[in-house]
Amino acid sequence: MIFIEHNNTNPYVNHAIEEYVMGKFDEECFMMWRNRPCILIGKNQNTRAEINMNYVKEHNLEVVRRMSGGGAIFNDLGTLNFTFIDEADDNAFVDFSRFTEPVIRSLKKLDVNVKLSGRNDLTVNDKKFSGNSQYRHKNKILHHGSILFSVNMENLSKSLNASPIKFSDKSVKSVKKRVVNLCECIDRPMTVVEFKNFLMKSIMEECREKCKPVKIYRLSGEDWKKIKKISDNKYVLWQWNYGNLKKFTYFNEKKFKGGIVQVYVNVHRGIIDRINFFGDFFGRGEIKDFENKFVGMRYDESEILKVLESADVEMYMHNIDAGNIIEVMF
Repeated sequence: MIFIEHNNTNPYVNHAIEEYVMGKFDEECFMMWRNRPCILIGKNQNTRAEINMNYVKEHNLEVVRRMSGGGAIFNDLGTLNFTFIDEADDNAFVDFSRFTEPVIRSLKKLDVNVKLSGRNDLTVNDKKFSGNSQYRHKNKILHHGSILFSVNMENLSKSLNASPIKFSDKSVKSVKKRVVNLCECIDRPMTVVEFKNFLMKSIMEECREKCKPVKIYRLSGEDWKKIKKISDNKYVLWQWNYGNLKKFTYFNEKKFKGGIVQVYVNVHRGIIDRINFFGDFFGRGEIKDFENKFVGMRYDESEILKVLESADVEMYMHNIDAGNIIEVMF
């Protein structure tokens, strides 16, 4: 097994590393990594339905879509992520235990009573501390999991505290469960870095016991250039992280000084293809003319602000301003 060592904490780059390693090596690979504060979105999720957008912006949290399915998770430097990459067989994609068992056996060395709960969660005392997901491409399978070791629980709770009732789509929704930091379940004090070193050593020892060759690989300068290219062309892009979902409808309503404003927005691959404003507001202009200004625009606050800066909102909605429109649309 190839053990890949790196200390990168940029979440966009970390996902690019996974994709790069999956294509580079034919042998089984394992790596562990941490992210600075961010939210990781499952491949089939509606990003805006999963996150608390105001909290995300206020705390400058990066949002990154994974290659794998599953639900949205919060990461910070108190989260330890692990990745297994191996050849896939017919049953590999649904066999989460194949990749979680080495982690479970390692934790039992610390006298932690860990269980694989349901399909893809690791729990201790019926509380979740690890979620796992998978991605299959050609003859390879990538399995990765996140371990809440000493994560900031307030940020975790508030960053994912969205109201999905405003969205109508077929995307996968996250399921909220009781969670716990693993550090609270270990008798001896450990930092997340000490735990990372322990887990790496434990899995290496298990490989040697099974007579598997162990190789350490450190990414070269040429590797990093190729990884950055993947990150720049995919994982940092708005279209990948927000516009990837095929279609969804958003509804919201707010009461302002000028009256109640309701909005229905149909979005296809991140682009507004229909929008309707309703309410008891007054206006001199035809509301249809106002709606047409948004059709074809990216469903993104910065893009909508550009439209509003050149539009006379007062003409269509008396005593309602651009800030109110942003508030109701997002």
